[in-house]
Amino acid sequence: MERIKKYEFRKELEELRKKAGRGTELISVYIPPDKQISDVSSHLRDEYGQAMNIKSKSTRTNVQSSLDSILSKLRYIFVGENGVVIFCGAVDKGGDKTNIETVIMEPPDKVLSYIYHCDSSFFLEPLEELVAEKDTYGLLVLDRREATIGTLRGKVAEPLKHLTSSVPGKIRKGGQSSARFQRLREIAIDDFYKRIGEHVTRILLPVADLKGILIGGPSPTKDDFLKGSYLHYELQNKILGAFDVAYTDESGLSELVEKAGDVLEDMDLMTEKKLMMRFMQLLANDDRMVAYGEREVRQKLEIGAVDMLLFSAELDTEFMHDLVKKAEDTGSAVEVISPDFEEGTQLARAFGGIAAILRYRSR
Repeated sequence: MERIKKYEFRKELEELRKKAGRGTELISVYIPPDKQISDVSSHLRDEYGQAMNIKSKSTRTNVQSSLDSILSKLRYIFVGENGVVIFCGAVDKGGDKTNIETVIMEPPDKVLSYIYHCDSSFFLEPLEELVAEKDTYGLLVLDRREATIGTLRGKVAEPLKHLTSSVPGKIRKGGQSSARFQRLREIAIDDFYKRIGEHVTRILLPVADLKGILIGGPSPTKDDFLKGSYLHYELQNKILGAFDVAYTDESGLSELVEKAGDVLEDMDLMTEKKLMMRFMQLLANDDRMVAYGEREVRQKLEIGAVDMLLFSAELDTEFMHDLVKKAEDTGSAVEVISPDFEEGTQLARAFGGIAAILRYRSR
């Protein structure tokens, strides 16, 4: 259900993103788990005093009212293991009206630092980073002179190992025949590729959540490496693609991520697309293995017949809660489907935004 929780959290962030103040009247407070509430209260009281210097009377009043509201709530707030985030301010309602609104959120991951921010919009970037997709991908850039191995997690490409080769240049030394020199060079290249493969295996094979591997370099080097199957077979099966990159040092990892952008963006959509194609095929060939629409899906959940519950991302999260709870109780998997492809749009439009793949034929 982790994916559903992240989806719901993103929806909350979308609602907060829509809220605006007329001046710098919206306050965001990030409290890490190791921060003393007494220290936060002390700092906010100082900010209350500083607010006396705000020239606009209405902005001054709204900021101080928001600080008062936060201070009163701090006495009752429980700071969990991930910390807590408070958004409070005079939200513009149009027609010369504002309303002080407060939202208290438990973040999905640990808040690392204390932040106080006052602006015309809520400060959401740290939370958006926490819910950003953070699948791990293996990265390898290579040519015949060097190779760099790294990982990509979220938006961060981290170099982990740099290798250099002893492959001789293309110009042979005197006294060697051209054929002999070429054979020695090919042996040296093969040895270097084997060494790269060993290091990649040592670094990436233990990564439990490795979603795929991207390989970059000039042609034909990277292509020769792929053809030679120098990687462990489990890693070989995770290769998502090979891309032309100019650099094979640390900067080459960033270039590889940029070149592979479309592949990375398509990964989640491909997973969703496969699920919807499976649903459509069952609907056409064996419709007793599927259900759709709230009433029918709810009935199948009640009897424990649902294997995979499919929701359109366009549905309201409140509507989803009850059905997700039922799915959780019966061990059903849950997937949120984006409307950014044809089958995803069909789920939203033709099936009421909710469908299920069943464990057994049911009527």
